[in-house]
Amino acid sequence: MAGRGGSTESAKLENMHLYLQRLCRSLRGIILMSERSLASGATRASLIRWLTLIVFCLTFASQGLPAQTGASSTQDSNGQASGQKQQAPPEAGGPESDSGPYAIPKMNPDRQPAKPAPPPAPKPTEGMPSYSINVDVPLVSVDALVLSKDGQFIPGLQKEHFRVLEDNVEQPIQSFGLTKGGYTAVLLVEFASTPAFQVSRRQFLYDALRASYAFTDQMQKNDYVSVISYDLKPSILVDFTSDKQAIYGALNTLRIPGFSDTNLFDALYDTLDRLDRIDGRKEVILISSGLDTFSRITYDKVLKKIKATPNVTIYTISTGFLWRNYMEARGGMSAALRNMDFLQADNEMSTFAKMTGGRWFSPRFEGELPDDFREIASAVRNQYTITYRPTNSKRDGTYRKLKVQVVQPGTDKPLIVKDQKGKELKYQVLTRDGYTAKHEVD
Repeated sequence: MAGRGGSTESAKLENMHLYLQRLCRSLRGIILMSERSLASGATRASLIRWLTLIVFCLTFASQGLPAQTGASSTQDSNGQASGQKQQAPPEAGGPESDSGPYAIPKMNPDRQPAKPAPPPAPKPTEGMPSYSINVDVPLVSVDALVLSKDGQFIPGLQKEHFRVLEDNVEQPIQSFGLTKGGYTAVLLVEFASTPAFQVSRRQFLYDALRASYAFTDQMQKNDYVSVISYDLKPSILVDFTSDKQAIYGALNTLRIPGFSDTNLFDALYDTLDRLDRIDGRKEVILISSGLDTFSRITYDKVLKKIKATPNVTIYTISTGFLWRNYMEARGGMSAALRNMDFLQADNEMSTFAKMTGGRWFSPRFEGELPDDFREIASAVRNQYTITYRPTNSKRDGTYRKLKVQVVQPGTDKPLIVKDQKGKELKYQVLTRDGYTAKHEVD
């Protein structure tokens, strides 16, 4: 474009030069004619008019020539400037050279068109009430604990390794993550003068306290623990706190029990009712013989309460192992009946844990208690959290069975986990048995 503009301007200059030459020739002819007939007045007047016209033409030509020359130089300079501006600077987002990746120039926010104003709200009709529609889509959160056969947590699993079934229907997983942080737990301890306490000469209570101390020792600053003891009724010894000394002080008050009755169902129901008002994940560490004397709450009501309480995991530790060894050694009908009571108690403790995705421990020796509590502490700190929106969106208040599987990505085949030696590792997936859907109020 710059070359074409230069050639056009040079042609204009040449035409102007020819025009001036022709004008000078005409002027010479007029001067020769005036010398021959200068005596005539008419000729003199004609000569004056021609001279005036020639001077005007020369003045106009002398003014137009530099103007056109300046315009051409300005255009040339503008052409050079525009040629330089074709390569955008790096901060503008454009390419720096002829080769290289394409880039999208940055948009100037000042030049963006203004957003159109929202349409005016319709005026309410007189006598017509206003309504708003809110759609509450349920969101279910499931905590899954993947442990090896010896109770070790298996890390490194991803979202693709999990398969969630609700009433045997696969559910699309919306979010997935590994929960590693503080926990909120209730240490629910049986404190009564039970036969196990009498026979063991307070050794049973010492074992429970040592286990509770071991659980307290592994607490961190983001852990909150409450201590509740129960006999006839539950008693809150210390509310949720992260102060270890406060928990130690509460446990130190458990020295001489006043009653021999153990209302386990009442205590557990009351604890779950309190935890239902707290948001987030909660754990219940139940240290008990599992025996219940005459609770107002029945076993079936406790199970319903467990099903209706979300985000609660129960870990149970059965006690009274010294009493069991003593009764087994004595033999007889009374010993067999008492052993049946403890077997029923163990079944209840195992059910509480299984329904919520926890674990049941039945230590036979005192040395097993610290290891059991370390496994509990490791479990509550490392869990896979899965959330999904159920395909069954009915809010009918029914209980829905849950099952979490660890599978190979893209299939329903079980995932094969190997240890460092390349041997296939057996594992188990612990999660709650189900949940109770929200009930729509008519």
